[in-house]
Amino acid sequence: MKGELPVTKRQLFENFINENLDSAYRFAFTYTKNREDAEDAVNESVIKALRSIEKLKSCEHIKTWFFKIIINTSVTILNNHKKIITTSYDDYLVQPFEDDHSALTFSDILNRLDEKYRSVIVLRFFEDMPIKDIAYILNVNENTVKTRLYTALKILKEDLKGDIDEEFKG
Repeated sequence: MKGELPVTKRQLFENFINENLDSAYRFAFTYTKNREDAEDAVNESVIKALRSIEKLKSCEHIKTWFFKIIINTSVTILNNHKKIITTSYDDYLVQPFEDDHSALTFSDILNRLDEKYRSVIVLRFFEDMPIKDIAYILNVNENTVKTRLYTALKILKEDLKGDIDEEFKG
């Protein structure tokens, strides 16, 4: 429309954050495994993103760009702590794996995965990201993402099958 000012990158990012804050937090949590650190990672990532918003080459890639910032910030926070923090994914998953005859939760199963596999699972299935975007965020090629996804799913399937078999034997 005539007279309308174009939306700036900063305004676009602010709108993006308002719509995707929960998603950003869930993703940070996959790295930090701690609620407070995930919140810190997202807060610091927002500040970093706002400071460097003009470096964003294409506004259509804002999510992948921001998630890459989250990864770097989360890793920095963890390195600064110099400790491993463990907690349950139930805090951030909307629906834990519910099964009345099983003590298993999806978070227990997901926690068993190495970080490189867990990240791919979360980005692909919880954030509904395409392989190409996951490769960009994790700074690996697309075939590596596909291999990690296949391996992660295989591990999850075997883990779940093993735990269910043990429960029925007991």
